[in-house]
Amino acid sequence: MNRLATGLRFGLFLLLLTSSVGWGQSAQVNWKKVKVLVYTKNGKGYVHDNIPFAAKSIQKLGEEHGFKVDVTDQPSVFTEDNLKQYTLLVFPSTNNDVFDTDAQRLSFRRYIEAGGGFVGVHSVTGTERNWTWFKRMIGGTFAWHPKFQKFKTVVIDTKHPSMQGIPKVWEKEDEFYFTKEMSPGPTVVMAHDLTSLNGEEPDKVKMFGGSFTNLYPAAWYYHFDGGYTWCTTLGHDKKDYSEPLFMKHIFQGIQYVASQVKKIDFGKAYADSRDTPIRDN
Repeated sequence: MNRLATGLRFGLFLLLLTSSVGWGQSAQVNWKKVKVLVYTKNGKGYVHDNIPFAAKSIQKLGEEHGFKVDVTDQPSVFTEDNLKQYTLLVFPSTNNDVFDTDAQRLSFRRYIEAGGGFVGVHSVTGTERNWTWFKRMIGGTFAWHPKFQKFKTVVIDTKHPSMQGIPKVWEKEDEFYFTKEMSPGPTVVMAHDLTSLNGEEPDKVKMFGGSFTNLYPAAWYYHFDGGYTWCTTLGHDKKDYSEPLFMKHIFQGIQYVASQVKKIDFGKAYADSRDTPIRDN
């Protein structure tokens, strides 16, 4: 083989290598092997009217892209034998306690430890507010939101797969969620613009905004305790779930998590109770 041919092949190898380690490659998914569980149960308290619309919209995504979707509000599905079939779980606007027993919580936790995926939408940060491990996995817990209004959200990682095609500055009507007990682990890919709020409740915005003065976390991913999570605080209005741009946002979150999950292996799970100390790596 001459030097020119050798050089061309080596150059092609480098091109393939560099492209394989970028974000674009990490988001590749064989949808025929993906199965998603959409879980819609809410505890006592406020229940979003968007939930059935969210469930149907994810079922539609499954039909369009060729992945399977199960929808349920029954916590009895949370057993290891059942969860091992799912690539990822989606909690759309769940709120308060969504499990009936600590055995169900343990199965959920061990699923994440086994390498499972999780996508949380909107009020998911208000889910299981009394469970420390869950709040760590989510990245925090719900604190407060101003009245539904139009504000701006800014993409801060344009190269991340879940942000592809999302406007750099996205202005929409929604609820601006503030979070407390924030975990330092999640990586934020999109942030709300605090300065774009209508200014009606400045004292509360200042109090709940804390040290954040311009941008506030809106969407993030987190490789936590063996599993892979992605969350967005957008999605209050049931109309969002028939809006193409918003559904692109949700689909790309699902796609990102599905691209990270390789195998559900409960042999890697270690917790023997819902509150087993986390093995930080």
